[in-house]
Parts: sequence; structure tokens; C-alpha cells
Amino acid sequence: MKFESQPSYSLGKRTPATREVAAGENGGNVTLVSQSALGAINRGRVLQALYDNGPKSRADLARLAGVNRTTITGIVQPMIEDQLLIEGDASPSDVKGGKPARPLYFNPDAPMLGAVLLLPGTIQSCLVALTGEIKAVTKAEFDPHGDTEAFIAVMTKTLTATLSQAQRAPFGIGVASAGMIDSDKGTILTVNLAPVLTGLPLVAILQERFPLPVVIDHHPRALLVGDRWFGPGRGQQNFAAVYTGEVLGGAFFIDGKVYRGLAGSGGELGHSVVQIDGALCNCGKHGCWETVAALPWLRKEAVRMGLPHPRSVTCARLVKEADEGSNAAEELLDRYTRNVAFGIVNLQQTLSLNSYVLHGDVAGGGMKAAELIRQHVEQLVVKRPGQEISITVNGIGEGHTALRGAAGLVLSSHLKLVI
Repeated sequence: MKFESQPSYSLGKRTPATREVAAGENGGNVTLVSQSALGAINRGRVLQALYDNGPKSRADLARLAGVNRTTITGIVQPMIEDQLLIEGDASPSDVKGGKPARPLYFNPDAPMLGAVLLLPGTIQSCLVALTGEIKAVTKAEFDPHGDTEAFIAVMTKTLTATLSQAQRAPFGIGVASAGMIDSDKGTILTVNLAPVLTGLPLVAILQERFPLPVVIDHHPRALLVGDRWFGPGRGQQNFAAVYTGEVLGGAFFIDGKVYRGLAGSGGELGHSVVQIDGALCNCGKHGCWETVAALPWLRKEAVRMGLPHPRSVTCARLVKEADEGSNAAEELLDRYTRNVAFGIVNLQQTLSLNSYVLHGDVAGGGMKAAELIRQHVEQLVVKRPGQEISITVNGIGEGHTALRGAAGLVLSSHLKLVI
């Protein structure tokens, strides 16, 4: 763990990494990081150290960060007063004459975080503890082509069922939503597979019904935040989350921060073109990555190849049948993982993140699918000397990761963390 002790700067006209960063107002081209932004960065690093290492005293945190206890106290005291952290019972100091150490950790009685996962046709809501424990899960279905008021009624009923189980008012509600999201305005811009959600100002709708702060972001970005706090992204400075299912998407963690474009854009990876003049996509373009690396393509190929029950084929089933000796399953699995690899190769050549976490259907194929993808990436990418590329699977399940990520959005908003 390393803390920022001085404001950083950049020369040239660059987009600030966070809203806390203020550029020159009169056409200046020097960007400075404010003291409040540095505080947010350091709060985030303390929390990550506690997630990664368990309860630690101020002295322990100071040693991890290479700073003094006074600096740590200045960072953690507001979080203690905000009831996020709690100090445990004192234990003898291992330094002669030193103060007894009191371990800091997340307050089990702290308000929880509301989380919603919104996908075409389905809603999941839950409460998430600061430690990542998920409680009060409520699930519901809605008609993705139906009436807006009917959807709002289902959403309200689902969230009410979850929030009614909270002992104290949650810090807020985080929504991980499918589709193209304007996270600044709190609006779902478009969802090809659920037109009822298109144009919906969901944050305003929820805030009208629940007296809590509400934040929303792209579903794959919530997966990334879940990976960052609780999964394979812990401790990493650069990685990407890649999701496959009925659609395909992703998100990036670059130089220790979640990458967000203007108004939360970026991550619609499924609509990057990998095949000129390829198949028609739901978005209206041809040859999108999604047309060759998502479930609709997989099941269409299963029909063409004569696999049994092709409409229910998944990556997990292909792995199982390939292991049982099915040549057809092995062939289709190889082509599917190759197609997923095509897009990852483009990401690697562009961003050189080196680490990719799989979610959704392809993650159901476990480490066998991940290893096949890695092999295809290794064959296709132009590697630099000494470069190692990692393809891993988040094994706790896409739903839980996204819900934890949605909760992480609330936590970062509440504490003004840089994530």
C-alpha cells in the first residue's frame, strides 16, 4: 500500500481522472489534483488494505504505507466517526513502551449498502455489508418489451422487500444495469434486449420513491468494481473485466482507477468490430465482437453442427461434454474461446493491461475455458519481451460480483473514493 503525499500534475490538455480534479478555468493546460482528491485516494487505499489483510492497527497500516501513525489517524478517524470502521480491543504492543495496539476493521453494525442488478427481464436486489457479505436477496422478473409503469412497480416492490430487512437506513443504493448508461445523469440510454428500459431516468425514479442516495453504472463496470474490492483484481493496478452472455461487454481498471469515459461511457466492447462485413448485430452494425462471441452465436453454431439440445448450450456444458469425449463439443468450444480471444487481443494490443477476468457464460467454462482463451491470445498477440498475459475466472458468480460492485459504487460515492 502506498499513499499519495503530494498533488500530481499532468501537462497538456488531458481529461481529469476524477471529478475532484480541477483544470485551469481560463484555457490553462496544467491539471492539478486537489487535496480532497488525495484524501479520497488515501481513504480508498486504507479500505483496500483492510479488505486484503484483515484487521490492522494504525501502526500496522502506517508500516504498510510507509507513513507515520498521525497520517493514518487523519485518514481513519473520519471513517470511525462515520461508523464505517471500528476499533477492536487493545492488545499488547510488540514495541517496548509502545501503546497497546487496537485493530481497525469494518463496523459490523454499520449501515449496509443497497445493491441492484438489472438485466433484461430480471431484477436482483440485496443488502451488502462492508465486508462484502450479501443478505436479503430479492429476485423478480419483468417484461423487457412491456410497459414502463409496470416495470417501475416491479422494481419498487423488489427494492422495498430488500430494504425493509435493513436494521438501519442503508448508505445508499447502487444499480448495476445492462445497456448504455449515462452515469452522470442517472439515465439508462438504451438496452437493445429490453426496450422498456431505454431512456429511463432510473436514478431520479428511485430517489423519488426511496429517501436514499442512488448511483448507477454499466453492468460490466460493476463487475470490475466487484473484482477490484473482493476478487481477482485485488492489489492490481491494471486489469479488465470481460463479460459474455446474451451480450458482451467489459470494463477497465487502469493505473489504479476505474476508467470511465464522458458521462460514464466506454465498455461497450461487444460493439467493437472484429469481422468486416460480418453478421448483423442488434445495434445495426455488422461484424461486432458480440456477433461471434456471445450465446446467440454459440447456440446458432450448435444447431448447425447438430449438437443435442442446441438452444441450451453453454460454455460449461461444452467443457463437460468435451471432457467426456465429444469431438463436436471440443471443436465448438475451441472456436468459441478463439472468438472471445480475438477481442481480448485487440484490448491487449491497445492497452497492454496483461490481466483479464472473465465473467458470465464463458466464466462458466472454468479454468479450462480460460486456458484455451489464453492460448489463443498468446498465438494471436504481438508480445513484448517478458510480457505475461493472465486470463482468470471470478469463481464467486456473476450475480454476486455485480451486486458487490454495485455496493462498491455506493461506498465510493459516500466516501468520495477514487476507484
